Amino acid sequence: MRSDLIQLSYLAAAVLFILGLKGMSSPRTARRGIMWAGVGMLVAVLATFFSPHLSNYLLMFVAIAVGGGIAYVAARKVAMTDMPQMVAIYNGMGGGAAALIAANEFLHFGGSGLTMGASFAVLGAVGALIGAISFSGSMIAFAKLQGIIKKSFLFPGQNVINLLVLAGAVVLAVIAALQHTGHLGGSESLVLVAFFALSLLYGVLMTLPIGGADMPVVISLYNALTGLAVGLEGYVLGNGALIIAGIVVGAAGTLLTQMMAKAMNRSIGNVLFAGFGAKGGQELESIEGTMKESSPDDAAVTLAFAQKVIIVPGYGMAVAQAQHKVWELAKLLGERGIQVKFAIHPVAGRMPGHMNVLLAEAGVPYDMIYDLDEINGEFPTADAAIVIGANDVVNPAARDDPGSPIYGMPILDVDKAIQAFVIKRGRGAGFAGIENKLFYADNTRMVYGDAQDVASKLIAGVKKV
Repeated sequence: MRSDLIQLSYLAAAVLFILGLKGMSSPRTARRGIMWAGVGMLVAVLATFFSPHLSNYLLMFVAIAVGGGIAYVAARKVAMTDMPQMVAIYNGMGGGAAALIAANEFLHFGGSGLTMGASFAVLGAVGALIGAISFSGSMIAFAKLQGIIKKSFLFPGQNVINLLVLAGAVVLAVIAALQHTGHLGGSESLVLVAFFALSLLYGVLMTLPIGGADMPVVISLYNALTGLAVGLEGYVLGNGALIIAGIVVGAAGTLLTQMMAKAMNRSIGNVLFAGFGAKGGQELESIEGTMKESSPDDAAVTLAFAQKVIIVPGYGMAVAQAQHKVWELAKLLGERGIQVKFAIHPVAGRMPGHMNVLLAEAGVPYDMIYDLDEINGEFPTADAAIVIGANDVVNPAARDDPGSPIYGMPILDVDKAIQAFVIKRGRGAGFAGIENKLFYADNTRMVYGDAQDVASKLIAGVKKV
């Protein structure tokens, strides 16, 4: 009877996970989706405590209290600009937990002299491999986003070396599986240590050469890998909630990764192995024209007499915490009868949906936010487009320069607006290290300064007109 109730609870948790993920697919229902998923996790955890043969309750309660306390404090205090780093860490922790589950199961069977079933050994080893790679890779992604690692590392034969490390980890995984099914002798502990060492090393080596411009895709990929690892270890434990949750997260992460790669017009393999964004981009001399500077007051006059304005937010808006001032500017323009829309590129920012989260925090209505396919046809009819800290996602070189590293990547057609204003802190290249042709266009004016400060001056300037 108790076993049936536990399984029924796991089923209910799985349904809540699915409903939660469905809710998180839209900004309108994201908050509700998070609540559903949270309740589902609570149900699954409580049900697990009633499982037979469970022990070490004190240790589990201490772990939950410590982990929950850290997560609560971090979630309350983390700045929105640091949200990508938090996502990377949580991705990695999920993968690390899956790897530790596998390690515990292997050590348990090895220490007791029992043998594992072939399917359990194989799937446990695969889950451990994927989880360990996701953990160490996510930690490197965090370090890159946080600025701890300030450059990408490339060296001759890197892909070959990475492949050899991965092959070594796979071979050790096979040996570990054979040992724990009773088909092979030898030191099981030594093999496990070597296996996890190579798996963790591969995650590091795979992520180090990836440039910052590809971080949204990398974060999404590690999310998918973590989900897959959790699902596999759920099978090893016989836990239905983990299986379903892992499969759902893995599938969603895989689809999101494909969408992000498509938004950059590149394959996932190219993202992982090409080292894009790790090298310098075009030289200034290769771009015709000059940057033309404008003051906030001059830009405000243009905005005040416009009929349609499209705002394109980027990571610079996040760094300056300018989303509230930008929304204040948009409301001011709307009160003057000016049509205002927000244009979001799928890979703007440092994680999937980064700009949507910031705008939602500021209170921007969802019906004012448009994605690339919806908004691109409207730029030629826009009197003004305001780019706030975005760079690579508005670079016309992706559309008309076959020699550019980002050629073929879909972009927001800001250069087709009648007038474009680019709010930027300095004259440097974007996160991908590529000079932006938009900045040199005849219809572009550069407004230099902190995004929040410039937005405040634009608001004051519009009020004067």
